[in-house]
Amino acid sequence: MSDDGRQPRRDSQRAKVYDGEQLVRGVFDRAAEFGHRTVDIYGSQVTLPVERRFASVESVQSYVDKVLALNWVRGQWARAGVPVRVRARAGSSAAHYEVAEAVLAVPLHTGVSAWALRELVVLHELAHHLAPTAGEAPHGPEFCTRYIELVDGVIGPEAALLIRATFGGCGVRFG
Repeated sequence: MSDDGRQPRRDSQRAKVYDGEQLVRGVFDRAAEFGHRTVDIYGSQVTLPVERRFASVESVQSYVDKVLALNWVRGQWARAGVPVRVRARAGSSAAHYEVAEAVLAVPLHTGVSAWALRELVVLHELAHHLAPTAGEAPHGPEFCTRYIELVDGVIGPEAALLIRATFGGCGVRFG
């Protein structure tokens, strides 16, 4: 049961969202690696913005604080006024958000990779934080819409278009 006494909805889109995000991160990785930032998305050519990468928990914390302080974020989501604490996460499998304590946990380096220390992952976790109720499905249509709105406003509309198109291709629904 959730903190507000309601049962959280089933997380039926989780695998589709994660599959879509893996594809999107791959596009950003290739764009950064090869320097070709222009991609075709369903017949439209867009130039991807640069995705920020982070070096430490402290740099993620600074970024989270700045995103939550943006006027448009505070104006749209009441929970933007609730501070988030960023901490390192043991293991390397996933970043996650802990609702009860408002904690964003990110794995640091695994071998030579720091896959979670990137803007798309942090915004995904912030979209969980900004959820208005605990009864919403963790990766449901409302979450996906909120995530894309964050990406649009913080990274840019080209990144949001890529996510929306990729999620659509993976069968993800929006609220």
